[in-house]
Amino acid sequence: MKVEVWAIGKTTETYLETGIGIFEKRLKNYLPFTWTILPNARVKSTDGNVLKQEEAKLVLGKLNPDDYLVLLDERGLQYSSVKLAHWMEQRLSASNRRLIFLIGGAFGFSREVYARANAQISLSRLTFSHQMARLFFLEQLYRAMTILRNEPYHNE
Repeated sequence: MKVEVWAIGKTTETYLETGIGIFEKRLKNYLPFTWTILPNARVKSTDGNVLKQEEAKLVLGKLNPDDYLVLLDERGLQYSSVKLAHWMEQRLSASNRRLIFLIGGAFGFSREVYARANAQISLSRLTFSHQMARLFFLEQLYRAMTILRNEPYHNE
């Protein structure tokens, strides 16, 4: 199964780009992996609902019917690193062709995206910027892969 992480909008901080690049490269040693930046909504409105609707059109238009879509959302399920690794193991053995993790924009997701999603995962009860969530999630995904291979990256 191919694993993809989609993020809406460019990362603006160099230090985050550097970290994302490190974990993107590492993940490719473990699984078929793609990191994709989706463009910001092209609307002149600053209304969060309008932006979410435009982002939804873009996201939903790129999905295939058999994709397994996971939203990174503050209201999602929270896992320890080990439990996330076991969840990943189950997902990777499923019949879907693509496992897609979506990191939304600053205003989150529209109702249509929530309705299409197969799962929601929260990184923490704390709120992180959508740009920082990118780096944190890629590190956790890498950590999950090392746990599944019994490699010494994760200390229990």
